Amino acid sequence: MLKLLSSSACLQSRAQHALSRSPSASCLCTGNSSLLRVLNPLKGWRSPSSVHRVFCSDSSDGADGLAAAEGRVTEAESDAGEKSSSAIVSTNPRPEDYLTVLALPLHHRPLFPGFYMPIYVKDPKLLAALQESRKRQAPYAGAFLLKDDPEADPSLGSGSETDKSIHDVKGKELFERLHEVGTLAQISSIQGDQVVLIGHRRLRMTDMVSDDPLTVKVDHLKELPYNKDGDVIKATSFEVISTLRDVLKTSSLWRDHVQTYTQHIGDFNYARLADFGAAISGANKLQCQAVLEELDVYKRLKLTLELMKKEMEISKIQESIAKAIEEKISGEQRRYLLNEQLKAIKKELGLETDDKTALSAKFRERIEPNKENIPAHVMQAIEEELTKLQLLEASSSEFNVTRNYLDWLTVIPWGNYSDENFDVLRAQKILDEDHYGLSDVKERILEFIAVGKLRGTSQGKIICLSGPPGVGKTSIGRSIARALNRKFFRFSVGGLADVAEIKGHRRTYIGAMPGKMVQCLKNVGTANPLVLIDEIDKLGRGHAGDPASALLELLDPEQNANFLDHYLDVPIDLSKVLFVCTANVVEMIPNPLLDRMEVISIAGYITDEKIHIARDYLEKSTREACGIRPEQVEVTDAALLALIENYCREAGVRNLQKQIEKIYRKIALQLVRQSEQKTVPASIEGNGDISSDAKIESDENSSPHRCEGKFSSTDSEVKISSNEETILVSVVAEQVQQPPDQLTELKGTSGFEEKQESEANETLEKITVDTSNLPDFVGKPVFHAERIYQQPPVGVVMGLAWTAMGGSTLYIETTQVEQGEGKGALHVTGQLGDVMKESAQVAHTVARSILLEKEPDNQFFNNSKLHLHVPAGATPKDGPSAGCTMITSMLSLAMKKPIKKDLAMTGEVTLTGKILPIGGVKEKTIAARRSEVKTIVFPSANRRDFDELSPNVREGLHVHFVDDYNQIFNLAFEENSKQEE
Repeated sequence: MLKLLSSSACLQSRAQHALSRSPSASCLCTGNSSLLRVLNPLKGWRSPSSVHRVFCSDSSDGADGLAAAEGRVTEAESDAGEKSSSAIVSTNPRPEDYLTVLALPLHHRPLFPGFYMPIYVKDPKLLAALQESRKRQAPYAGAFLLKDDPEADPSLGSGSETDKSIHDVKGKELFERLHEVGTLAQISSIQGDQVVLIGHRRLRMTDMVSDDPLTVKVDHLKELPYNKDGDVIKATSFEVISTLRDVLKTSSLWRDHVQTYTQHIGDFNYARLADFGAAISGANKLQCQAVLEELDVYKRLKLTLELMKKEMEISKIQESIAKAIEEKISGEQRRYLLNEQLKAIKKELGLETDDKTALSAKFRERIEPNKENIPAHVMQAIEEELTKLQLLEASSSEFNVTRNYLDWLTVIPWGNYSDENFDVLRAQKILDEDHYGLSDVKERILEFIAVGKLRGTSQGKIICLSGPPGVGKTSIGRSIARALNRKFFRFSVGGLADVAEIKGHRRTYIGAMPGKMVQCLKNVGTANPLVLIDEIDKLGRGHAGDPASALLELLDPEQNANFLDHYLDVPIDLSKVLFVCTANVVEMIPNPLLDRMEVISIAGYITDEKIHIARDYLEKSTREACGIRPEQVEVTDAALLALIENYCREAGVRNLQKQIEKIYRKIALQLVRQSEQKTVPASIEGNGDISSDAKIESDENSSPHRCEGKFSSTDSEVKISSNEETILVSVVAEQVQQPPDQLTELKGTSGFEEKQESEANETLEKITVDTSNLPDFVGKPVFHAERIYQQPPVGVVMGLAWTAMGGSTLYIETTQVEQGEGKGALHVTGQLGDVMKESAQVAHTVARSILLEKEPDNQFFNNSKLHLHVPAGATPKDGPSAGCTMITSMLSLAMKKPIKKDLAMTGEVTLTGKILPIGGVKEKTIAARRSEVKTIVFPSANRRDFDELSPNVREGLHVHFVDDYNQIFNLAFEENSKQEE
């Protein structure tokens, strides 16, 4: 930052001697100067008679007289001055005698005559040259502003890599980067790499003498002659002084700067006034350089005045910003004080209580209607916390913890139960309205209602619905709640790995919250809701504990009457809550948790059930959602059957719903396109006999086409292609023209457009979806026939399997790979699990023993290497239930006999040939029906499971229950042999 040079640079005795012999210089230091009159109050200006201060510069008016006076100062006085101050410069030689000087680059601002500037010299050679010059009693150098690098990034500020590269510029390049006009500077002091420069007079750089360090030839510049008494220059200087006065009033920063500078003001004139204004301004370096280069004093004053005006505008903006912020802060403080006074007045008059009293009143008011039902231990905890709340400061963290705790304690519906409906017929009607089938679930809910009706009250139960996705496990929970007239709350525990989600957090933690059950009671507002815990077989386990273990207390009827949440820390009665859990695979549920639940299995839907669901539920809701009337569309039963068998074979109906929605969306698009074509009047140009307002009518007797994207009539033909987005309307017949008066009257009515739309809707043709155009809506079939073989060849047997997605058929294929004495072996493929591989080895052993018993002379297994494969190869498979199927496949190959045509079997086999029970009887039965199997072999232990199936599932099937493989052998081979005979 620029600062003014103190007159301490010249001995006071020398200055007094020079002034006494130079009246012109003395008169300029009087207190009558206009600028000094402005600046004096800032620093407690002392009379010039007591202290005389001058600039150690000769670049101003009156400088000649001062230089002459300095020339007459004796050498003794100069020597004395050097001893008293290091800033004193020898008068021999004079500054104007220096025509070759070292060039010092200035990076940020130019140096003005009469001011000093500290700079840092990074070049060691230049620093050494400056020190040497000072020792030789020639402490002068040229200070020149450095030009901006045109290739440099202007966004890089000071201290960046750009500044580092500036110090590397030397020689000719540095000479070209310097401004021509600079300042002759006296080297006042050197401390390390810091050099203090004092500006004396303006220079112009003419030529380069040496490059390292850079030394240049200079010409000394003087101001152009001007009329000191001219009115224009006086007015300009007065305006500069006036502007400076205004700036000083508004900017405290300027006042500090000027107060520092005015302590060193001595000789002031118009040129010095211009330099003074530019030096202390916040203008950029190019604007300051323009002031430095200007030798016309009047123009220099004008440039300075412009800078001062800009500073004035900046000061005004700064003042307005500061004022606005101050007003805002003071306004908020005033509002705060008034609010506090208002609270104190209201409290004194009894009109309002404090926050703690208001909170306590709110909590007491909340529990008052249900106070009799609140348990004693809970009421005691509430009273203790209310007393504690009154003793705490509102600003303390414990106050917020207590307030939140009371908020949760008082919001729970202690003993508040909803009125249950024990009407069995009503419940049956509601359940049938929402879901088709699911007879086991409905029967269990009706039993629950019947028990509650006989007892007069109901207890909570824990029911687990297991089955494949899309069979209605989650949605049936909402229907059960509606049938029982209970509030419904659902939360999923799939992937849950934090015990705190179930049991809550301790109140000592920041942001602590209760668990899901407490949040459930708060949301529903009753203590006996129906809580659906979804995806309970997908519980996780992490570093935060085991949620499955936390659910043991929640789902145990013997413990949940006193369920303890970590946050509330008081027992909660959940014995009236009806818990319904859902799972896809029961085996994934931990055994202790599974033991506490009543499991109801929901198998997949058969084709007939899916058709009923699609017709009575899915199609109806989808049609209403798309805004289509029943008379506008027809989906045939054949289309639904094809949709189910070829597109939606999964056990549930979720994908079936998506496909039906897809069909109705496309139908809605076609209806809208058809309606728009009926309502848009055709305009035919170039025919004077046909009116442009003619109405296009469709022949009502034209035969409708099915949903093939075409609609035709004798008067007009509208072609709508589902594969193209173009609509062709061609008028090919005679146009029916309305009389002009009737047409004008019709157009003048407000219902003209509505009448057009209604007429168009009446003429819309009904769209029919059947098997022929079903691919136009849902694309090509996804599934094909599950039966790979219409007549199984030798070594191929159909088995049955089931997964979480439902049941399916499973072929077992066995072939002979190699034959030779003693080469009996078995190789299996098809992504089989360990259990299934072991089952194949058992089947191979049992098949050898049975073949030895039935055909002792057959050495097939001893001399054959077999390959057993289970398609599809990309699907992982595991389980023991394919044992009997593998044995039959191997025996068929060994005996070279195919099995019965429509036969499928399932069952686990022991080494002695006993058939053990299997799972998924309903799913496997449904899969067999889907593949048009007529005869099924089940283990005898599964007879009860099959008998529990609905009649529509068992219809048309011949089921054989066996407990030994010999029964299967007789069924598969001997009966087949009799049929061939």
